[in-house]
Parts: sequence; structure tokens; C-alpha cells
Amino acid sequence: MKKYLLLASILILGSCGGASQAPRNLDNACLLVREKPSYYSAMKRTEARWGVPVHVQMATIHQESRFVANAKTPHRYALGVIPIGRQSSARGFSQALDGTWEEYQRDTRRYGAKRTRIQDATDFMGWYMDGSSEKLGISKYDARAQYLAYHEGRTGYARGSYQSKGWLLAVADKVQARAEMYREQLSRCGR
Repeated sequence: MKKYLLLASILILGSCGGASQAPRNLDNACLLVREKPSYYSAMKRTEARWGVPVHVQMATIHQESRFVANAKTPHRYALGVIPIGRQSSARGFSQALDGTWEEYQRDTRRYGAKRTRIQDATDFMGWYMDGSSEKLGISKYDARAQYLAYHEGRTGYARGSYQSKGWLLAVADKVQARAEMYREQLSRCGR
């Protein structure tokens, strides 16, 4: 009897542990989709609802969380050793900040949405990028500009706050290159 109880416990714990695990191959969109079909389904729903292409969503999620459901920003330390909290409230697949996430929940009436659930994270991303397209005139296909607005906030983007941040411009270029890579790969694997 104890053997069966132990085996059942291991199976239950094992099935829970993989939920927040990132896909194994983040550089191949076809393999990513094959390994995590629910991710692709969520992104396709977001594309249908908000018009943000799958490859733009994929590249942004890759940059923000590397597809780790419970990703959080690093801790900050006083005197180099005393933990004083995280760098920001950003967390989940989309790394949405608390205030922006709450605004999304109010605007979409999705009060039960969770940042650790891919369907909610991609819907949030679509909602945000749709708003950036509407308010700032950024094409939903422009992964670079969408990422800059996503990172800096719409007000920061409108002010051009990113222009003095060489590191951020380099990151945005990487997001654009990854989006193009994902777009090309998805077209070849019939997605």
C-alpha cells in the first residue's frame, strides 16, 4: 500500500512541476510549437482578437521571460548583501507590471486572468500592443517599436526615452531579429 501511495505522490508532484518549465528549444519556433501546442493556440487566439502576429508575440515573450511562466525580476540588494525586494513588480510570461496588469483586467473585464497562464499573458500582450498601435501609430508587425513601447510604456515611448538607452535599442534590435526568425520558421513548418 505504501508503495502505491508513494508512486501516486511522485506522479502528482511530477505532473505539477512541468507547468512552468520553458520549452527546450527556444531558437526553433516549429519545435517550440510542437512541444507546447497550447502556447501556439493561445497566440493564435490573441492574433485573431487583437491583430498582433504570433511571431511578434513569441519574440517578445522570449525576451521578457524566455517562456518561463513564473519568471520574476531579480532581487535588489542593499550594501550588496541585504535583499530589499525585486527590481519591479513585473512577473509571468509577459513580465507585466502590477498596475498595467490591473488596467488590463479592468479594460477587458478579465479579473481572474493570471500572468502565469499563457492564454492570459498573450491576451495581455495583444491588448497592450493593440493600444500602442492605436495611440502611437506603431504597426503590430513592427516587433522593434512594439517592444520599445512595451518596455518603456507608451508615455516613455512617445517622449523618446529609449533613444538615450543604447542597451535597450540593442535589445529591441534582437527582438526584431528573433521575430523575423520565428516568422520565417513558422512559414516553413506550415504554421
